[in-house]
Amino acid sequence: MSCLGNVLWFVFGGVWQGLGWTLAGLLWCITVVGIPIGMQCFKLAGLAFFPFGKEVRYGGGAPSLIANLFWLLLSGLPLALAAVVNGALLCVTIVGVPFGLQCFKLAKLALMPFGAQVD
Repeated sequence: MSCLGNVLWFVFGGVWQGLGWTLAGLLWCITVVGIPIGMQCFKLAGLAFFPFGKEVRYGGGAPSLIANLFWLLLSGLPLALAAVVNGALLCVTIVGVPFGLQCFKLAKLALMPFGAQVD
């Protein structure tokens, strides 16, 4: 079931969210200091492309908190807002509710991605 969900997700909205994460990663990798943040963006782009069957666990320490603060101010809010709007639009129909819930999962992740692990 998760394979079918991932294919439908990719076609009907996941490609745009994944490209958003990829673009954010490319912009962060322009500077040497931003490369670790950019690499995390690329990992999370894979989740944005195919989220079904994956769970996110949150944790981390002080370095994650500092990275999350920089992320939130510079890149996190636009990605989270786009995911929330996409999720709200998908939840209008009953068929779109599972896809909308995946958008909300990605919106939470877009606010504080560092220290999060994808299983």
